[in-house]
Amino acid sequence: MDETRDGFKGWAIVELMGHRRLAGLVTEQPMFGTSLLRLDVYEGDAPSPSATQFYGGGAVYCLTPTTEAIARAMGAQLRPEPVAVWELPAPARGDEPDEAEALDETDHGGPW
Repeated sequence: MDETRDGFKGWAIVELMGHRRLAGLVTEQPMFGTSLLRLDVYEGDAPSPSATQFYGGGAVYCLTPTTEAIARAMGAQLRPEPVAVWELPAPARGDEPDEAEALDETDHGGPW
């Protein structure tokens, strides 16, 4: 763990709003006029992160500094996934608009 004037940098387990737990390399990164927590999740011995996510300070419920080995081992178990997956069903054959109709809708701001 290294807390300097440049902000926090270290391996940690991060709990978000008490609902999600993730582990990885945590750094403080200035973005959009504020500081955000940057979490790079590594799986095992991978040289580069499998995911990078940014969180505002208010989303952090708990941050537990840990070793790199523990964070990497947990990274594979606690990989970031969406809370809910939203997917649209594939259109049935014949339901797709032809190209002229699709262009006509976008030219007028869509169907609404």
